Order: sequence, then C-alpha cells, then structure tokens
Amino acid sequence: MNLDAAQLNRRTLLKRGALGALAFEVGGRAVMLTAAEARAESLPLIVLSAEEAGLVDALGRAVVPGADEAGLVHYLDHQFAGDPGAALLMLRYMDVPPPYADFYRAGLNGVDATAKREFGRSLPALDEDEAHTLVGMITGGDPEGWEGPPAALFYFIFRADAVDVTYGTVEGFERLGVPYVPHIAPLEQW
Repeated sequence: MNLDAAQLNRRTLLKRGALGALAFEVGGRAVMLTAAEARAESLPLIVLSAEEAGLVDALGRAVVPGADEAGLVHYLDHQFAGDPGAALLMLRYMDVPPPYADFYRAGLNGVDATAKREFGRSLPALDEDEAHTLVGMITGGDPEGWEGPPAALFYFIFRADAVDVTYGTVEGFERLGVPYVPHIAPLEQW
C-alpha cells in the first residue's frame, strides 16, 4: 500500500485496514508493509548492523520459532529508528529509558559473549540444541561473566517483542488455532 507521508495518520491507517503494518520508506515514498513483508523485500536496516540482525534472527528462532521469518529484525529496527514515545516495544511499558537500541545491543552482546564462552562460537553458529541450552542459561539469571542488562529481563523483553511480531496478527492467531476476537475488528485482513 503506497501512501504519501502526508497521508500517514491514524484515521487513514484505520480506514485502509493497515493495522499490523508499519510505514517503511522505499524509493522516497512511505510504503505500508508488515515486518515480514519488509524482510521479504530485504529493506535496508536503519539502526541495526548486519551482525546485530544476525544475532536477533538467531535468538528469535531459539526463543519464538518463526520470529525471524515474521520480520523481527525489521520490526525492531523500525521501532528503534522511530520516536521512542510511540514505540510498541515492551521496553516502553517497562519504563526502560531510551534509546531502546542500546538495551537490545547490550543484551544481544551478553547473549553472544555467553555463547562464545560456553560453546566456542557466536550465537548464529550454534545448532538448535545449543541455542536452546543458551536460552535456558539466560532465563535462569545472569550467566557467569554476563555483561549487560539483567539476563532474565532481557529474555523477557526480547520474548515479548518476538511473540508480538510472530503471533500478534490475525494470521498469527490462525496459526495458533485461536479465535481472533479483537476489541475493534480491522476492516480488512492485515
């Protein structure tokens, strides 16, 4: 859905049924895409580096299977690049001060450093069993040598955002086999 920047307001988004979509700039125009569509289009990242994106994808797969394909990297990057007061990230509701990318970077670095200490390789190089073991380590508190925000808090925040992206749409509810009962029904499918 192509919109000029002047057309991007709440009323327009609601009329067009764009709930669940985000405004990304493509070729100088604002385009409404879901995070998964932004990922599929390989839109350039604004805040996250390629290495950070790899860490988000790897951790996302281990914490919420399908989060990488749902566009978690593009969702987070979009949120980090925008106004912190309008962010949809769990950090905002936990009163963590912005910039939110700093919290995520510190947590991702802590997880990756733990992976290197425990398995001798970076998080993206771990197999599925190793990644799940690593996730178990951070949910139980700060692993030995941990640097960054409290590991369990980082896990809680990361998981909440990954779940929102992966299952917080009509389609996500359908994949879970859960009836979608919105407070205000979208006018059309997301």
